[in-house]
Amino acid sequence: MPILLTAMLVGLVGQLVDGALGMAYGVTCSSFLLTLGVAPAMISYSVKVSEIFTTGISGVSHLFHQNVNRALFWEIAIPGVLGGVTGAYILSNFPGDKLKPWISVYLILMGGYILWRSNHKPISIGTEPTKAVPLAATGGFLDAVGGGGWGPIVTSTLLAKGHQPRYVIGSVNLAEFFVTLSQAVTFFIFLQLENFKIIAGLILGGIIAAPFAAKLCQILPSKVLMRIVGIVLILISTRTLLLALGKI
Repeated sequence: MPILLTAMLVGLVGQLVDGALGMAYGVTCSSFLLTLGVAPAMISYSVKVSEIFTTGISGVSHLFHQNVNRALFWEIAIPGVLGGVTGAYILSNFPGDKLKPWISVYLILMGGYILWRSNHKPISIGTEPTKAVPLAATGGFLDAVGGGGWGPIVTSTLLAKGHQPRYVIGSVNLAEFFVTLSQAVTFFIFLQLENFKIIAGLILGGIIAAPFAAKLCQILPSKVLMRIVGIVLILISTRTLLLALGKI
């Protein structure tokens, strides 16, 4: 199968997951591309560039479906951008692989907590903004340094505090566009970008999937969405941890 078409399918699946759950686009795409023999460095570059387009379309889709809490969006977007720029600059000069096992352990625990929360405590409306500035700055930083984590870190933490998944996912997705754009610009200054067929495929697949993912987020019951998020976090983070430790 041509690499462009393959990348389109990968981008479509990744964006369906990310747009509906608020996380895991980068990890999903990277997992598939790794199995196809694409070099890890090329995967990282391609995913970041493609995310500029996919997160933009996803954010607009969530706005259209009224999934965005504007106050929460502004509270996480600005510190997320600052953290992302800082992380991208550091990654351009220092390796960030050593952080991945620690991030994975945190996300596994957070996924388990979300699963427990979905069964033991009612989910509040959660339309009021939370004190999320340090969380967003950390999420943006780790997303750049560790190769992913904005959605899992920010979305999972906000969900664990009891906020309604629809508004959390929509707001985090919209903010992710600005975080990703700031990271990409920083990477462009220090690093060279290649292999545009993979990038184009990821972009096209993500654009096709984004509107459907936003609608899926709107119609799924909150508890079901919480459980899906928890399971996805545990599975993906466990795989990332094992890879980082050289166990698989």
